[in-house]
Amino acid sequence: MEINEVKYREMLNTILEQCKANLPRVSEDLVKKAFKFSFEAHKNDRRASGEPYFYHPYEVALIVAKEIPLDDISVVAALLHDVIEDTGFDHKLLSNEFNQEVAEIVNGVTKMSGIFEGHEITQAENYRKLLLSMVRDVRVILVKFADRLHNMRTLEFVPVQKQRRIALETLEIYAPFANRFGLGRVKWELEDLSFKYLDRDSYENIAKQIKSKRKEREAYLNKFMSPVIKQLDEYKLKYEIGARPKHIYSIYRKMVKLNTTFENIYDLLAVRVILESNDPNECYYVLGIINQLYKPIADRFKDYISIPKKNNYQSIHTTVIGQDGKLVEVQIRTRKMHEIAERGVAAHWKYKETYSGADKELEDWVNWVREIFENASKNEATKEILASFKLNLYQDEIYVFTPKGDLKRLPINSTPVDFAFEIHSNVGYLCIGAKVNGKIVPLDTILHSGDQVDIITSKNQHPNKSWLQFVQTHKAKSAIRKYVNKEEERIIITGREIWDKKLKKYKLIFSKDDLNRLVRKLKFENQKVFFTAISRNEIDLDKILNPVEEKHEIETPEIEYETFAQLARSDGGGGVLVDGEHKGIHYIFAKCCSPIPGDPIIGYITIGEGIKIHRKDCNNLLNMLKHGEHKLVPVRWPNSNGTQFVAGIKIKGQDKPGLLTEISNSITNYKNTNIKAVNISTSDSMFHGTIAVYVSDLEHLNRLIERLKKTQGIYSATRFDINN
Repeated sequence: MEINEVKYREMLNTILEQCKANLPRVSEDLVKKAFKFSFEAHKNDRRASGEPYFYHPYEVALIVAKEIPLDDISVVAALLHDVIEDTGFDHKLLSNEFNQEVAEIVNGVTKMSGIFEGHEITQAENYRKLLLSMVRDVRVILVKFADRLHNMRTLEFVPVQKQRRIALETLEIYAPFANRFGLGRVKWELEDLSFKYLDRDSYENIAKQIKSKRKEREAYLNKFMSPVIKQLDEYKLKYEIGARPKHIYSIYRKMVKLNTTFENIYDLLAVRVILESNDPNECYYVLGIINQLYKPIADRFKDYISIPKKNNYQSIHTTVIGQDGKLVEVQIRTRKMHEIAERGVAAHWKYKETYSGADKELEDWVNWVREIFENASKNEATKEILASFKLNLYQDEIYVFTPKGDLKRLPINSTPVDFAFEIHSNVGYLCIGAKVNGKIVPLDTILHSGDQVDIITSKNQHPNKSWLQFVQTHKAKSAIRKYVNKEEERIIITGREIWDKKLKKYKLIFSKDDLNRLVRKLKFENQKVFFTAISRNEIDLDKILNPVEEKHEIETPEIEYETFAQLARSDGGGGVLVDGEHKGIHYIFAKCCSPIPGDPIIGYITIGEGIKIHRKDCNNLLNMLKHGEHKLVPVRWPNSNGTQFVAGIKIKGQDKPGLLTEISNSITNYKNTNIKAVNISTSDSMFHGTIAVYVSDLEHLNRLIERLKKTQGIYSATRFDINN
């Protein structure tokens, strides 16, 4: 049907009349302007039914004005609710043409419309919270309820697959949502229409049975109410009595829950008595009248007046046995109680219906809204009420989608890294990037409700300590800290292992104090930082522990290192005993191992040099034996006769003032040991060198080595061996 000028004026007058009848006050000019703007914006568009698209925003505005009346701004927003989504106009234009308030509501409805596109509903309660987290003005939700209600009323014109998707979405999201906002009638109609498209056979079967029994049911209820009305009139009470409507989906759910048939649903026969007086005592008076007329069933009596429900619902519920033994449910309440039940949180959402995730915060908020309107006079300016009539629920959390459409709840200001750890720790650990709504973004990007997030992972990626600067969730922070600490510990352990291997390589021994001194000398904060630097190859341990020799002698005559080995062995002193047939043959001490009394020794017969005395563990000797040369002679040390032998000690340590004095004192204070020669070189903070000393035997040498090891700053003291 086309909209000509006559039809245009008729529709405009209708909506203005409904606004005047149901709203405290109306800006006719604003409504007319929105009506014209919406008509012009949609005049070239058609609905699936073939009718002009403008009929849809018009009908939505009528629902807001008649069935969910609040203010004229809501009606204007309803007329314009599809302008941003379906035409070329934007938020800024609406703000300029009307006002920021109208533009924000229209923008909010547009955002809500896009939430479910491409997503399968898996967690209905989270979707409801998602919607609330995106909305700051309650009128956004009221307009969206009206929009959805009209879409459901005209759902027959869309494809079957889309019918089922929209119906399921309505049943699981919008109907319970409307119920929480106290919109009982809207909720029931949404449920019945959804049920019709989701299970048409069951819907039509129940509808048929209700219709077939209607006259019979009405006749019975009239018969039941007749003596009640007579008594109420006799006592001159002001009241309203009538059959309480039963809804198709409600009947179906009860049949499923009780596993019974339509005929066995007891409260298909239901009566409600509403007393015009606000005196609760009259309710009990009426209860007494009904109990005198009909026998009550004790276990089906509920007194919600004495003990109201948490949502402040008040009423008396009783079930009695009527004529012919049929059960009739009777509700008794005052007009004020009825209005609270209709306009507040609906009574059934906690009592007869079970929705998961009952929300105390939302319940308290709806009660607060209801109280504002109950306590406000009819002529009170709506804007004054709405000044504090904002939704602030779930503003401290966001709801975002996985690529599969699952919802995840996160704290406000969360990032893709928080989202990754919310999915699984392994996803968080390997997170290298993210796509938000199809676009690649940095990992510290702030997410918002309704975002779809796709995490990009890599096996080569690991948590970064810098992530702790922007993640919000405890789970992410804990996992990152745990990984970083574990990784740091692994790095420290690796550094210590490298350190120990280097000490072993260079035959060094560092006490705890020695190590701390070196750490401070190298200007590291502590040992952990030192070992971390080693692990990351930030320092050259070889250069520190085995520095390149520099010509920098300390308080000692110049001695070439190559000649030192000769010097250490030049005065062999003393002698050995050669046993057997080789007794008396000339012998010399081998320069390679320089044995001294106490060393296990063996004689090796040479050609032209007589017998060479080696230590039995001498590497040179062992190598010669491997090549088949094994002309060995047993030899032994004679009893001690005070003879002195020259031995070498190789030392390494920390370079510091007075070093040579400490070394000399440590040696000479033991048995008045004489030092024959010293050669020490320094590099950076380390020194290394060799000392030639006179000793009487191996024990004497070992004692000197032990004393040197205990000297502060000495990291290593070993017997000098030309092979080493």
